[in-house]
Amino acid sequence: MRSESLRGYLLLSPALLVMAAMLVLPLLALITLSFWTQDYFTLIKDFTVKNYATIFALADRPVDFFANPFGMFEKPIYLTLLWRSIKMSLSATILVVLLAYPMAYFLAFSVKRHKLVWLILITVPFWTSYLLRVFAWKVILGFNGVINSGLISLGLIDKPLEFLLYNPIAVTGTLAHSWAAFAILPIYVSLEKIDKSLLEAATDLGDGPLRRFFRVTLPLSMPGLIAAVLLVFIPTVGDYITPTLVGGTEGVMIGNIIQSLFGKANNAPLGAAVSITAMLAITLLVCLFLKLVGTGRPAGKGA
Repeated sequence: MRSESLRGYLLLSPALLVMAAMLVLPLLALITLSFWTQDYFTLIKDFTVKNYATIFALADRPVDFFANPFGMFEKPIYLTLLWRSIKMSLSATILVVLLAYPMAYFLAFSVKRHKLVWLILITVPFWTSYLLRVFAWKVILGFNGVINSGLISLGLIDKPLEFLLYNPIAVTGTLAHSWAAFAILPIYVSLEKIDKSLLEAATDLGDGPLRRFFRVTLPLSMPGLIAAVLLVFIPTVGDYITPTLVGGTEGVMIGNIIQSLFGKANNAPLGAAVSITAMLAITLLVCLFLKLVGTGRPAGKGA
């Protein structure tokens, strides 16, 4: 038994070493950096929680907890931006899933031939760089972009619409498009794995299409749905390219602040502290989401 365990550890050791070098060590370095400070170009390596105190910015005046329970946070600029980022990422995730699920369902149950062609077509937009895809939306939504030019040509508007670009809605829509494939593919895989005899059995027992969907298809496709939510929500919270190109001042997200702190602001320790805070908040939300959807329950148990 001991030799088998040792053999197992030896087999896993290359993967563990790679994970330690690529994930654990950078994370430990980031955590360590977050407890340091920086004075212009000098990194002060004395342990302090000053960066985290700056993030939470506790109020220096009495707070009426019952009137305003969040009043203890006087200037929670970083928390405000983090909350805004979470809301926009959550909106983009919901939009992506609502659009991706019907497409994945169509591929899994309606397309009988050339499924590979359909899958390739879904991934075609991702053959270009992420930056170009986001910039394309800037061209589409811009003041003289495709939408405004088309509406003016059709005589529907007299002057270009200014609200299409540089706002949270533009960021949410662009994020939804940019990450769509990451939702379609896992949902499609989970739908494709569903045993069709279960659907036939539900039909034989009197279930209509809608009832069969909610009792059989949706529960059995839940693993793919969960994977889609996580694959879209987690990376979009820290996105900074999309807010930079189509967000404007109202669309700034926490990723832009982190980039600025590590770059122009020349305050890497505070940037590390903001990164760790955002990471913890996302982890908490993901754990809460997994708890709510009950990943410990076998798929299809409720069917």
